[in-house]
Parts: sequence; C-alpha cells; structure tokens
Amino acid sequence: MKKSITKLKNKEEARVVAIAGGKEAARRLEALGIRVGKTVKKVHSMLFRGPITIQIGQTKISVGHGLAEKIMVEDLK
Repeated sequence: MKKSITKLKNKEEARVVAIAGGKEAARRLEALGIRVGKTVKKVHSMLFRGPITIQIGQTKISVGHGLAEKIMVEDLK
C-alpha cells in the first residue's frame, strides 16, 4: 500500500515508489539520494510537523515535513 513516509513509525523501513511533488521537489530529493527504488528508514520525527530524519544506507538526512510528505513509499515485502 502506497503512503507518505511521514506515516511510517520511527525505525520503520520502506521502499520509495514515487515522488508526489513536481520536478523541483523530485530534483531536490534526488540530490539528497532519495530516489524511486531506494530503501529508506524513518529514523526520527518531531511530534508537530517538524523535520523528519531519514536514513538511506549509512547516510542520515533531515528533510522538512512538507517535502517529506511528497516521498511515497510502500512496505518491504
């Protein structure tokens, strides 16, 4: 089932299946290493729409809540 990475629980892994934003959002996320097909792990998020920390391989990055909502993922299976 496709959902935003913001809906994952902390420490949960998923595979990126789409970027819901436009070209600029996709370009920014790709520059950070977040691409369709990559496995990502939600490391930490603030309670009230703060930045979300995501791990891709050994790299951890933080993205704003608005941009993170555009990262569509599905469970690993």
